[in-house]
Amino acid sequence: MFKKARLIIITASIAVSSLFFYSFKDDSFEIVKNLDIYYTLFKELNLYYVDEIKPGDLVKKSIDEMLQSLDPYTSYITESEIEDYRFMTTGQYGGIGALIRGATEYVVITDPYEGYPANKAGLKAGDMILEIDGKTTKGKNSSDISELLKGQPNTPVKLLIKRPFPDEQFEKTLQREEIKIKNVNYSGMIDDQVAYIRLMNFTEQAGKEVKDALQELKEKKNAKYLILDLRGNPGGLLMEAVNIVNLFVDQGQDIVSTKGKVKQWDKTYKATSSPIDKEIPIVVLVNSGSASASEIVSGAIQDIDRGVVIGQRTFGKGLVQTTRDLTYNAKLKVTTAKYYIPSGRCIQALDYSHRNIDGSVGKVPDSLITEFKTKKGRKVYDGGGVNPDITIEPERLSKISESLFIKNYIFDYATKFANEKKQIVAAKEFHLSDAEYDDFIKFLSGKNFDYETKSEETLKQLKEIAKNEKYLDIAQSEFDALQKKLAHDKEKDLRSFKEEIKELIEDEIIGRYYFQSGRVEASLAKDEAVKKAVEVLKDPKKYSAILDGSATSTSK
Repeated sequence: MFKKARLIIITASIAVSSLFFYSFKDDSFEIVKNLDIYYTLFKELNLYYVDEIKPGDLVKKSIDEMLQSLDPYTSYITESEIEDYRFMTTGQYGGIGALIRGATEYVVITDPYEGYPANKAGLKAGDMILEIDGKTTKGKNSSDISELLKGQPNTPVKLLIKRPFPDEQFEKTLQREEIKIKNVNYSGMIDDQVAYIRLMNFTEQAGKEVKDALQELKEKKNAKYLILDLRGNPGGLLMEAVNIVNLFVDQGQDIVSTKGKVKQWDKTYKATSSPIDKEIPIVVLVNSGSASASEIVSGAIQDIDRGVVIGQRTFGKGLVQTTRDLTYNAKLKVTTAKYYIPSGRCIQALDYSHRNIDGSVGKVPDSLITEFKTKKGRKVYDGGGVNPDITIEPERLSKISESLFIKNYIFDYATKFANEKKQIVAAKEFHLSDAEYDDFIKFLSGKNFDYETKSEETLKQLKEIAKNEKYLDIAQSEFDALQKKLAHDKEKDLRSFKEEIKELIEDEIIGRYYFQSGRVEASLAKDEAVKKAVEVLKDPKKYSAILDGSATSTSK
């Protein structure tokens, strides 16, 4: 009874707090009415539901569902989730410095960050975490384990680890540290003239990191051209996007504007300081995973005709979120405005409830698209995302490669490889030998990695249609013959798609020795978008023609 009474007091307190809020609104009858319904419903559930309810879980679920109906980005952040929120905005958290993922019964370390506790303690990708501080992790998901691994810097955490190659168990006690994930995870030279900067996030100091990387490449490597890679960058802080564009444009230039319900909050963000280099030719690389702040940078660079955008249409997130404090140390991340880049267009997808499988914008009808003009008069369009000036079609993996990747056999082989060899050649020089690839095929012996090709899938659908239309009986022999011809052969596919599979294995192995920066460095020589960027940058006529609108553009 005491527990029930306590909950009644809590819900009554919520109602009182709500009534306090009502006093600030003159037109809030609908709000008052519906909150009163919610309160009475919750009270009745608490009193009469057959089992004990968990009020915190129930309220959070109702809030989450309510906010999800508005847009994908407005969210409720509980006190226990503040550490994750802090990481999203600052790139900092207290922990051991490693990425993990769920496997079978236990989570597995996938990427220890270079120079942080997990790496310094000798933990490797592929290591399985069996216990944390003496408590089993069996059956727990990666979110649960992540919470247990995080904590205040300089506090200890004891792990029981299982290493699969060789099969052994051991304990490690690590001291948690303040983990700061760099926004720029790689910068270097493609050749003796073209600089490359890979920006992975827009947390605090992103602008400074890009600035420092660019200055170093200009001063020490004499860089004449720049490729800024924003592929897969989900965005972050708006001001960091403004700071990055500011590096390349005149002081006073409009970069992005925000407009929402609260007109006092509408604002135009301008370049507030002198640029680092307003002449260096720039290519910005984007794809469907480039969102939010990435779209401010690429869209503003395109609208101001300051550089060429290459890749695929971006994600289409032009909504601004503001964080508001709630009671009990909770927060509300609420969409308060849309942002508009210099041409006046909004990057937000017209319909954010129906997207492609990867979350990117689907086909937008021409009737819903509005034309805008860049600074030099080029035509650009709204409707969702930034369309590149030059489109590079994304590479599609074969079905066998997809299966090997999803089943983690490539990851597991890299784990075996890295535990058998202490070192490899430099990242950009490493290639898997034919003998090592044969060893990989041997490693797959007895493992299940079956898959269905698109041809087989389509044939199956056609057979079902023929069956429904009663044509299957008369065409059965033809279907059987075609099915036999189209049937995939795993052994044959391992040879047919050898080079593609080798690249995936090489990427995973390089990460074991040279971390994320090594992976990026090794991938550049094979990257079609990077090759196209270098080609455009080193062809002044083509570069200028794109920016003045005389070249064929794919911006619609």
